[in-house]
Amino acid sequence: MNDSDEMNEIRRAVQALCADFPGEYWRHKDAARAYPGEFVDALTRSGFLAALIPEEFGGSGLSLEAAAVIMEEIQAAGCNGASAHAQMYIMNTLLRYGSAEQKARYLPKIASGELRLQAFGVSEPTSGTDTLSLRTTAVRDGDSYVVNGQKIWTSRAEHSDLMLLLARTTPRDQVAKKTDGLSIFLVDMREVVGKGMAIKPIRTMMNHSTTEVFFDEMRIPASSLIGEEGKGFRYVLSGMNAERILIGAECIGDAKWFIRKATDYAGDREVFARPIGQNQGVQFPIARCYAQMRAAELMVRHAAQVYDQGGNPGEEANMAKLLASEASWAAADMCVQTHGGFGFAEEYDVERKFREARLYTVAPISTNLILSYIAEHVLGLPRSY
Repeated sequence: MNDSDEMNEIRRAVQALCADFPGEYWRHKDAARAYPGEFVDALTRSGFLAALIPEEFGGSGLSLEAAAVIMEEIQAAGCNGASAHAQMYIMNTLLRYGSAEQKARYLPKIASGELRLQAFGVSEPTSGTDTLSLRTTAVRDGDSYVVNGQKIWTSRAEHSDLMLLLARTTPRDQVAKKTDGLSIFLVDMREVVGKGMAIKPIRTMMNHSTTEVFFDEMRIPASSLIGEEGKGFRYVLSGMNAERILIGAECIGDAKWFIRKATDYAGDREVFARPIGQNQGVQFPIARCYAQMRAAELMVRHAAQVYDQGGNPGEEANMAKLLASEASWAAADMCVQTHGGFGFAEEYDVERKFREARLYTVAPISTNLILSYIAEHVLGLPRSY
């Protein structure tokens, strides 16, 4: 796929940065279940994490398509953008709906790296992707809101200064529309950890730094509210398109890594006095994954362009994430199969990337929910839930 000179320059710059973080670095972090802070700091210094922040606030002011290229190349280099990607897509809510004072106060510090915005508190143990049924409440009390409840799968909460939090400000039985009554808050966690907020790590099959977060009479300033009270669900929906496009781009990068890794191994590995890549039983799965990846790549690129042109790419963003995550997972499985027993050895990095790639057909939105969206909103079939 042909890129502009600007996109090619971005690709080269990301590749150069990632070269300083080879497989050994990620294996060490994975074994220790440690956060790759050095990598995130390098991304911050380079300006890549501030790609979507306007120049007036110290960011790069790039397009979503450019941001997608950044995330793709991080994954294609064998690194793990999940350690930092939330800052890009969380940013959308603050950029679009934050007050002038909020943007002036936070964006320059986020762009410089003085503050990290990495945590997004949405999912809850009892509601999952049924966001409208969440139970965390924020009750206005003078110049404050008092928050009670619980979030789960709030990744990077231990490594973030700020959290974007979705909570119910009006009881569900008191709203005219079921999408009303939820509000978004920008919480300065430095002020509330241990003072109404508790964070509990969750150990998962990959080193994803995810947590449960508990709120017990947590008091935050009323100025933490982003936009209008009760409109938070709409704000979250608008950011989800950007999220799914960026995750789709990461999946494309992962697929490219797996395909390149498998191709190189198949060309070098000899069994029965010939390279295994000479066998069509090895060639064909690699070739099929390549074709699947290229088709998904086109969808991700198209979705990003629709977004940048001011459209509402709900259909495109969902299909991009669906197709890219499936292409990535297919390539991961193929890569393990191509390597045989060596695919399970840590030193090849395949098993680590295999575990990481598995996440994206489940999160941040599951394949089934995307199919339901397409069935209802694109094809006009009856709503199933």
